[in-house]
Amino acid sequence: MVLDRARVAAVAESYDRRKLAVACVGSHSALDICDGAAEEGLRTLVVAQAGRERTFARYFRAAEGVGPGERRGVVDDCWVLPKYADILLPESQARLRAASAVFVPNRSFTSYAPLAAIEDAFEVPIFGSRAMLGVEERGHARDYYHLLERAGIPFPERVEGPEAIDKLVIVKLAHAKKRLERGFFTAASPKEFHEKAGSLMREGVIEKADLKDARIERYVVGPVFNLDMFYSPLETRSSALELLGVDWRFESSLDGHVRLPAAQQLSLGPSQAVPEYTVVGHNSATLRESLLEKAFEIGEKFVAAARQHYPPGIIGPFCLQTCVDKDLNFFVYDVAPRVGGGTNIHMSLGHPYGNALWRRPMSTGRRVALEVRRAAEEGKLALVVT
Repeated sequence: MVLDRARVAAVAESYDRRKLAVACVGSHSALDICDGAAEEGLRTLVVAQAGRERTFARYFRAAEGVGPGERRGVVDDCWVLPKYADILLPESQARLRAASAVFVPNRSFTSYAPLAAIEDAFEVPIFGSRAMLGVEERGHARDYYHLLERAGIPFPERVEGPEAIDKLVIVKLAHAKKRLERGFFTAASPKEFHEKAGSLMREGVIEKADLKDARIERYVVGPVFNLDMFYSPLETRSSALELLGVDWRFESSLDGHVRLPAAQQLSLGPSQAVPEYTVVGHNSATLRESLLEKAFEIGEKFVAAARQHYPPGIIGPFCLQTCVDKDLNFFVYDVAPRVGGGTNIHMSLGHPYGNALWRRPMSTGRRVALEVRRAAEEGKLALVVT
């Protein structure tokens, strides 16, 4: 049961709008969120876990600069808790409300804190759609595949079991040791599937129990583009849907493999032969302009389906992770119904498309802060939080 939106709206309406803060968990995209809020003149608050706080509490902490009026850093306040999930404790929630905090969820928040508690017990205004945070959990009764299908958005075809593999597929499951990471692998036949699965199990990368529930999909051969989009419920004069930018991933050890000549790849031993898909960084990209309308089309379909099946629908940032085939068709292979993981590449500089649209540097973090500030100034904060 998702927390009643009216209760959250009442909290938001009680906030002192002169002291409004943008808050987030200190991981994933926190620097982008804080940088954007600082650009828009809003206070920033990061909730970090003990042992992982120095990035925010020391290295990017806001402070006076050398010159008059000069500022350094982007984190005004960093709270250090024993573990990330402690943000759900009643006393933590009370502190956030006392700080007039609008909370921006990222993947770390939904990974380290129980989703059910976020949905029904976190009585702090969340910027975005609380009801949609669970759709990216594969195996969820109404996950993003369910939504993509109802939206009519193409996604890679599912293969029903390893014995049905007759061309290249990607197998999606969790990493055995790094549970928040991927234990993905590719295969082009049942024989290759079983050989790679056996090797990865022996190496401790995947577990047999997870393999049983893995999703097997046709591999779309083509480049990968993460479409960083934004939907504004406040916008009435221009398009409510914005494409802010595009990013793509560096994955370890996959990117190390593709840098090796074929002869060296073939010489790798069992512990190195199968690449892993752990995301370690991102880079920026643009699309050829003839593809932009297709990108907007799937964005509009996603927004419409989200509004119908997960009311009130998408609010603020979301990321459609796509690949493009040889016929220039988009396939969505993953969805982030919140700020994407690659937006830090645009902090301070902005996204190429967001900059062109807003005529100033416009990162995802700044776009979030702009929406929060605008909603507060117009007395519509309840429209952008759930």
